[in-house]
Amino acid sequence: MSILISAAELRAALAVPEHRIRVLDVRWSLGGPPGIGLFREAHLPGAVFVDLETELAAPASAEGGRHPLPAPEALQAAARSWGLNDGDRVVAYDGGGNLAAARARWLLRDAGVAEVLLLDGALPAWIDAGYPVESGLVTPPPGTVTLTSGRLPRLSIDQAAALPEAGVLLDARAPERFRGETEPIDPRAGHIPGARNAPAAENLDGSGRFRSPEELRARFAALGVTPGTPVGVYCGSGVTAAATATALELAGFAPALFPGSWSQWSQDPARPAATGA
Repeated sequence: MSILISAAELRAALAVPEHRIRVLDVRWSLGGPPGIGLFREAHLPGAVFVDLETELAAPASAEGGRHPLPAPEALQAAARSWGLNDGDRVVAYDGGGNLAAARARWLLRDAGVAEVLLLDGALPAWIDAGYPVESGLVTPPPGTVTLTSGRLPRLSIDQAAALPEAGVLLDARAPERFRGETEPIDPRAGHIPGARNAPAAENLDGSGRFRSPEELRARFAALGVTPGTPVGVYCGSGVTAAATATALELAGFAPALFPGSWSQWSQDPARPAATGA
């Protein structure tokens, strides 16, 4: 199954209407300005803006964390507003690194969309290739896609707690947050006991593209992820964990995502917080 598409491949595919490609712009940054402003300035031709906060997540809660998975019916309504129909191919991108776009890919694959690709190198790769961009908003005709949920492996909070005993649980946050030296967002610092730190940014090369499958396999092998090993991944709120799940897929693994991540775990005072490396 394909995961990435190059800028050249996407441009060629968009030139053939029969390919039925829906392009999603998922620009978002933690604590940053809404991506819609950047979208209005420049986006891929025909791309539709996707709001991660309101369309790719349910409202934050102590029980679910900062970015709970949206209800299937809410995701379906959003996808229809993007103009998505059954049988469409989807390509998602963001402002760089695909750390946000991977959330859209995970959700749509989990919901039953057969082909969801990430633009390799995201928007910078398209611009660096000299391909055209458009400005303004895009409002496509409503789609009729039917979505479900539960197609991809996921972990409950109890399953995440137990996984280090039988497999590998990866924490995709920055090392200083994993070690508990700082926690700028969530109630407590630290990490889930037994987890291993695998910062999502290290899945990328200097151009913001995912490293090769061989490089990623070597990286995850050094963290104890080998064929047959159960592997799960979490981050602060389940967003960049989806990007590390993508990297694991590229390396040939089938990871489970803990959607609530540290933002859910740290809200429960009964859950222990480990610190240090």
